[in-house]
Amino acid sequence: MRKFAVVAAILAVISVSACKKTGEGEYQVEKPVVGTQTDTIHTPTVDVGTDTAKVTVPKVEVKKDTAAIKVPTVKVNPPKR
Repeated sequence: MRKFAVVAAILAVISVSACKKTGEGEYQVEKPVVGTQTDTIHTPTVDVGTDTAKVTVPKVEVKKDTAAIKVPTVKVNPPKR
């Protein structure tokens, strides 16, 4: 059990130190093969900005119309006593 804990601790230390930054967007990674092999990985770059666009907005007009509207009327005649 102690051997497993020692090996796990050594692998944890090696895996943390196996990657280092070499430049802007570049990292060196050591692969665990027989011996070690070092590769350089280039990470992608992202450009963020703004752009202008013209949008045509329709003009909406509301007209007030004063037309005669026919309204129904109800006439109630009370019953005679």
